[in-house]
Amino acid sequence: MSALQCVRVELGARSYDVVIGAGALEAASDRLAALCPRGRALVAADRDALGLHRDRLEGALRQAGLEPVIIEIEAGERAKSWAGLQALTEALLDANIERGEAVIAFGGGTVGDLAGFAAAIVKRGAGFVQIPTTLLAQVDSSVGGKTGINTVQGKNLVGAFHQPSLVIADSGFLQTLPRRELAAGYAEIVKAALIGDAALFERLERAGAQALSTDDLAGFVADAVRFKARIVAQDEREAGQRALLNLGHTFGHAFEAEARPGALVHGEAVALGLVLALKYSQRIGSVPPGVGERTAAHLAAVGLPTRIGDLPGGPYDPQRLVARMASDKKNTAGRITLILSRAIGEAYAFPGADPGDLTAFLQEDIDER
Repeated sequence: MSALQCVRVELGARSYDVVIGAGALEAASDRLAALCPRGRALVAADRDALGLHRDRLEGALRQAGLEPVIIEIEAGERAKSWAGLQALTEALLDANIERGEAVIAFGGGTVGDLAGFAAAIVKRGAGFVQIPTTLLAQVDSSVGGKTGINTVQGKNLVGAFHQPSLVIADSGFLQTLPRRELAAGYAEIVKAALIGDAALFERLERAGAQALSTDDLAGFVADAVRFKARIVAQDEREAGQRALLNLGHTFGHAFEAEARPGALVHGEAVALGLVLALKYSQRIGSVPPGVGERTAAHLAAVGLPTRIGDLPGGPYDPQRLVARMASDKKNTAGRITLILSRAIGEAYAFPGADPGDLTAFLQEDIDER
């Protein structure tokens, strides 16, 4: 994709654009100036992303007439903690942030979640801009306004809905990602297709392993963002349809909570979660046989795990996994709610999944050779 694409997230007075493609950072730099009225850019930046892209980031900000004020954030999930939130909010207060200024998140989904939550609460709410540098963040966490931190009880259990004013998804940043990170982010594109875009899934299948090439990937990012923008516009606070975006995540979050620290990448857990959701849909008869295997075949083609035994960070115990699933945010009345499927492109919420049957299902996957 050579030309930039602009996807609008329609939320009335809080609508915003997602600018996608190579060179998006420089092309959208003038928009940043309007969101930083004091002539400075308050940037919460992932240290790893800074190590790769500091010169380009600062150059684009200065091109917009802004002086960078960079607050470095530890890379990885450990930053999404009470301590990380305190450190960032205090740094913003030390900089005397005003409500009319924007906190700019630069990096992956971790810094976006943390910086967005800090923006939501500092001085009872400041502006927010996302400049995601990972594929996972570009197609998922940077769009939709979900922010938050992790606690000892689980992932993302404390946070707020706080929409950005602008998202800049520059595909040039993806060229520096390791293939493992690219593949992990790609799982979220597949997720979007499985939830509500069968035609997109067919295009992904045709691309096969080449779906991760830069030219193809930018177009698929735009497709996934366009899909998510429609869902968010209809259900901003996950009261109904937006819950479908959690396809694969109830399983995935359980794996992440149980994995050895640092061994598992979020998108890998999601990829396996997608396969398990489709296979469990087959188990209860809501989707035709073979759909789970078809999904697994495509994910495996790009190097993602599709069996519990292949997932890094194990071994995994089915009973402990189901116990983790029982604390998921989507649950109601103490019952496990899964997002399942009726067909590729047709997801639905399934409340009241049986814990005993889930345990047996997971054990069967582990035992299968």
